[in-house]
Amino acid sequence: MKLTNILSLDCTQSSVQANSKKRALELISEIAATQIDLAPNQIFECLLNREKMGSTGIGQGIAIPHGRIQNDQQPTAVFIRCEQAIGFDSIDSQPVDLLFALLVPEDQCKEHLSTLAEIAKKLNDKSTCKALRHAKSDAELYEIMVA
Repeated sequence: MKLTNILSLDCTQSSVQANSKKRALELISEIAATQIDLAPNQIFECLLNREKMGSTGIGQGIAIPHGRIQNDQQPTAVFIRCEQAIGFDSIDSQPVDLLFALLVPEDQCKEHLSTLAEIAKKLNDKSTCKALRHAKSDAELYEIMVA
């Protein structure tokens, strides 16, 4: 699945002020709620429940929070860059500043896994991450991510 099908400019934000993992997930939930027919607290609970199974912090300052939602819409993504890196219980114990959240309807498990793999591959590229960290606007952040 192409990232342009799931990530919109409206769901891409740079220089986000979040001082904790919980606050970052709350902000992601608020942004996602503008795109899907669920309340922010439902989305937050979905993301939080997944984090309870194990951190989605994959290392090198990156986290990919994700969850399955109960609706029949398309998968939705939110990408934020935090102004200051936050503790996220990552596998390398490093703070996180790049968060790509993915919310997928429960009946699309196969797409969910392949999309997660594609996102992880993209964010594993050091030059892409460097460009994302130096982006000056939401639009620039979005363009780098979907390129």
